Amino acid sequence: MASESVAVLSKMEMFGVNIPVAILVWLMIYPMMLQVDFSSIKKVGKRPKGLILTLAVNWLIKPFSMAFFAWIFFSKIYAAFIDPTLAGEYIAGAILLGAAPCTAMVFVWSYLTDGDPNYTLVQVSVNDLIILVAFVPIVGLLLDITNVQVPYDTLVSSVFIFVVIPLVAGFITHKIAIRQKGEVWFQKTLLPTLKPISILALLSTLVLLFAFQGNIITENPLVILLVAIPLVIQTYFIFFITWFSGRKLKLPHAICSPSAMIGASNFFELAVAVAIALFGLQSPAALVTVVGVLVEVPVMLSLVTLANKWKY
Repeated sequence: MASESVAVLSKMEMFGVNIPVAILVWLMIYPMMLQVDFSSIKKVGKRPKGLILTLAVNWLIKPFSMAFFAWIFFSKIYAAFIDPTLAGEYIAGAILLGAAPCTAMVFVWSYLTDGDPNYTLVQVSVNDLIILVAFVPIVGLLLDITNVQVPYDTLVSSVFIFVVIPLVAGFITHKIAIRQKGEVWFQKTLLPTLKPISILALLSTLVLLFAFQGNIITENPLVILLVAIPLVIQTYFIFFITWFSGRKLKLPHAICSPSAMIGASNFFELAVAVAIALFGLQSPAALVTVVGVLVEVPVMLSLVTLANKWKY
């Protein structure tokens, strides 16, 4: 009975997007987008170096280093364990993670490392704007290089559904809530009320994805470990590059730390949704993004500990 229900849910699609997953992902993203304040961008000119570092790492280094690590591991090191056809989809899933810098959990990482919340907000806001125009071409370029066929209509529609709509909805809600109820009510009442919805949607998405991926996971547990290795290496690699570059630029800890955290973590909600839309619920690409969710939290907590230990 349970397997039949999963089969029914997996077939509920529209325009190449699974409807149940789309709803859950939207519920995850929308509360996070409420925190984005584009009016804060005008403050960038006062301290631009931190933002420049964040954007350089996120868009000029991170997608390409992730593609490189994925190619090395899945096509070369794992050649004896993974079929070349499957390797292409594993690489594709990793590329989707690498091309989507964090826009939500970074507020948590910033808080835990005594980051500047206002500057973090600026970094996230600018990143969200860039995702709108850069995610599709970067993903398309890297997937083309790895010989994965890219259905651009599905890729564009996924970005529209999972970024544009919740971003606009969050922006409008933010403005209306502040105007009618005030900043204190927005911060102390609305955001705490919606946060559990976001967490519940995340947990429900993971349960659903594992239900869809159940056979693959139970029959190939080694694959989970193999997938996790390049993702973990990428996370530490990006953190160290950003952290030491920030120190070289003499950024204060409150700016350097969030910069490193944004680059190291991923907008996994978007990556999961696009992987499902492009390759299907039970695809290796979708599995990689799910593993990305599982490894991110413990790895990022280790980096929080490191950032606090290196605080200057």
